[in-house]
Amino acid sequence: MSLLQIENLSLSIHGADILKQVNLSIAPGQIVAVTGESGSGKSMTALAVMQLLPNGAEAEGAIRLNGHDLVNRPESDMCALRGASIGMVFQEPMTALNPVKTIGDQVMESILIHKAMPRAHAHDRAAEVLSRVGLPPDRFPLSRFPHELSGGQRQRVVIAMAIALRPKLLIADEPTTALDVTTQAQILDLLKGLVSEYGMGLLMITHDLAVVAGMADQIVVMRHGEVVETGATSHLLRHMQHPYTRMLFEASGHQVALPETAQSQPLLEVTNVVRDYRLPRKRLFDTPQHHRAVDRVSFTLNRGERLGLVGESGCGKSTLTRAILGLEEVQVGDIRLDGQPVFSGHKPNLAVRRKMQVVFQDPYGSFNPRHRVARLVTEPFHLLDSPPRGREMEDRIAEMLTAVGLSPDDMGKYIHEFSGGQRQRIAIARALIIRPELILFDEAVSALDVSVRAQILDLLAELCEAYDLTYLFISHDLSVVRTITDRVMVMRAGKIVEEGDTESVFSDPQHQYTKDLINAAPTLPDFGQEVA
Repeated sequence: MSLLQIENLSLSIHGADILKQVNLSIAPGQIVAVTGESGSGKSMTALAVMQLLPNGAEAEGAIRLNGHDLVNRPESDMCALRGASIGMVFQEPMTALNPVKTIGDQVMESILIHKAMPRAHAHDRAAEVLSRVGLPPDRFPLSRFPHELSGGQRQRVVIAMAIALRPKLLIADEPTTALDVTTQAQILDLLKGLVSEYGMGLLMITHDLAVVAGMADQIVVMRHGEVVETGATSHLLRHMQHPYTRMLFEASGHQVALPETAQSQPLLEVTNVVRDYRLPRKRLFDTPQHHRAVDRVSFTLNRGERLGLVGESGCGKSTLTRAILGLEEVQVGDIRLDGQPVFSGHKPNLAVRRKMQVVFQDPYGSFNPRHRVARLVTEPFHLLDSPPRGREMEDRIAEMLTAVGLSPDDMGKYIHEFSGGQRQRIAIARALIIRPELILFDEAVSALDVSVRAQILDLLAELCEAYDLTYLFISHDLSVVRTITDRVMVMRAGKIVEEGDTESVFSDPQHQYTKDLINAAPTLPDFGQEVA
């Protein structure tokens, strides 16, 4: 008997069709992955199971948990099921956790709400499940707050909350998208272990086929609210029938061809940089301690070169990026762009800053939603002594929007009118509009699904050809770094532990940490010759 059975599920919101005749089933101890692009209906299917649908939603069909239909079930009944019989792990752990409550209180919350046991026993259960997810109380006291943990540790807390009452069904919605490769591998191993240990069913929502291939027993491929293909993982990957499934498969391993660069003139020179942060005193008269985020880092980026920077969360990548951008001053060392210091007299050198631009990870969060595209794209003009005006400005906007694959007509629209991939194109147009000498891409494609990511990578290759871009590409996605950079640096605990030509480092890594990163990265099995 199936644990979860979804039959002919259709869903509309204010008359707009969202899901159309969706069918899938999960047995106890089985992992079923639902994959597809953003907007395909993956997350809405999961929310329908939880009956956490927005106002105006109307559902038809059946969602049966252990034979009991959940569609249109009274809210009081669903409150009894959520947490006890169905647990859910959300994509962004920081927004899923309450910042003013300790991790112990948050894990105990569902236990106490369901009155499963007294508070004293609930405390013991919270300690038990936190230990099970790799956060033992002797190292991670229940009195800690979410901001005191790393991203991977916060995700473990969210998982502990979801399994506190050992639900029969666990739903994980993109649980590893924002995590680095080693943390992602740990979380995936944890989820597989929980399924095996507790015999629960796992419904995993993800757009990463490499994760799906190594994790799921069954794959369900969705597009525009419909299931276009389903089957056992190994069989589906070898015998894909639907063109959309093949497109997803090919986009996951997408490679780009960067133009050759012949210049060897240094542009960015980082020399012996150290960045320390002062830690709070543990006692009133203790000597202040410091955390070294960047430790004696030196490297050179030549004009026209594409350099990658990889490493785990907390290794110092973001701190180094802020120092290069002139947003933080370093205690030791020197950072120069085109021979000029980024900081001059303890103040950022504005003449240098206007030569650099950055593209952030979240394309929506990096824009003001109240402004139209024309104003958003021209924000860097404030750095110029004599910015273009009138017709000249409109021509520059039109040129940049066309260069990133959009239309000049888009300059009058608002950012919410675009998809995630289109927003990232606008972010790239904004970075390019003042023709900077250096662009920093900070996890610029990690939040995008595989097909959109492939389009953005192709766009970068085209822009390298057209504008001779020089960039520093910071990412935890090793497959992306491998195809979009000439050289790569591997960072760990504030130090560069390995550096060299990208293909050489990936093909023959010398440092054990680099080997661990490469081994931890999920890879898609090479079934190309067998795909019909």
